[in-house]
Amino acid sequence: MRVTVLVPTYRRPEDLSRCLSALLRQERAPQEIVVVARADDEATHACLADHVTPRVLNVKVAIVDEPGQVAALNRGIDAATGDVISITDDDAAPRADWVARIAAAFEADPQLGALGGRDWVHEDGRVLDGERALVGKLQPSGRIIGNHHLGVGGAREVDLLKGANMSYRREAIGDLRFDRRLRGSGAQTHNDMAFSMSVKRAGWKLLYDPLVAVDHFPAPRPGEDPRNAQTLASIRNAAFNLHLILLGHLSPLHRQVAWWWYALVGTRVYPGVVHTALSALRGGSAGAAFARWRAVRGGAREARRAMTALA
Repeated sequence: MRVTVLVPTYRRPEDLSRCLSALLRQERAPQEIVVVARADDEATHACLADHVTPRVLNVKVAIVDEPGQVAALNRGIDAATGDVISITDDDAAPRADWVARIAAAFEADPQLGALGGRDWVHEDGRVLDGERALVGKLQPSGRIIGNHHLGVGGAREVDLLKGANMSYRREAIGDLRFDRRLRGSGAQTHNDMAFSMSVKRAGWKLLYDPLVAVDHFPAPRPGEDPRNAQTLASIRNAAFNLHLILLGHLSPLHRQVAWWWYALVGTRVYPGVVHTALSALRGGSAGAAFARWRAVRGGAREARRAMTALA
């Protein structure tokens, strides 16, 4: 079984160097590494020259002309030739047995369409080492449970995977590509959720195995989707993406449940009425809480209008 590792990157040469070095140390070498870069990203091309030429790492460089992670991932899928496409971020470093475990899982189960694993997050000189048994689930309310970076236990089926560490059987992907309707000029939040849920919806098995691990060193994101300093525009974009995905994947009844749960309750990230009130009562700025709520509901309404227009 041929494994292609797909790494989209943009102007993060130090992170990319760490990622490529980790791929060089794999117990089972991937047959192909596809790095997706923009033509004018000189720092990335210099980094690739350092790794590919002197160290003979089998890298194919795929050039993408437009910004955004969705375009880069789609370009990488088109360029990949493997039976399995293993996607990781440029700021992640796969552990030495990563490719070997991925290949073994897909070889053992012909119904396995996608496989994810734990990303051990390194922040401020420490590793987030919490433990969660519930990972990658869509609850009846529409609430998303992630926890991919904290998962423990054995391999089990999940509803969605995380982009820093997810692999797909080529047959399960077929003509599927990452959703170009998703908003944002950089990360286009929730693109991994949409893609993995589409594979599951097509009847394939999605597994999460904490032993299929990468070390993740979250780096700043370019564009209007910053990682740790959200703007109202990025909040609105993320809410649009979340609701577009939910409206596109849930049954009609489940859509209504999710719509009203997010409107009335919500989460700290996507607050409804309840979480907005709690944020203000806990000593936060009432104005900031209301502004976030408006951005979230605005994105949600725009997603519903977009789906209605397609009906």
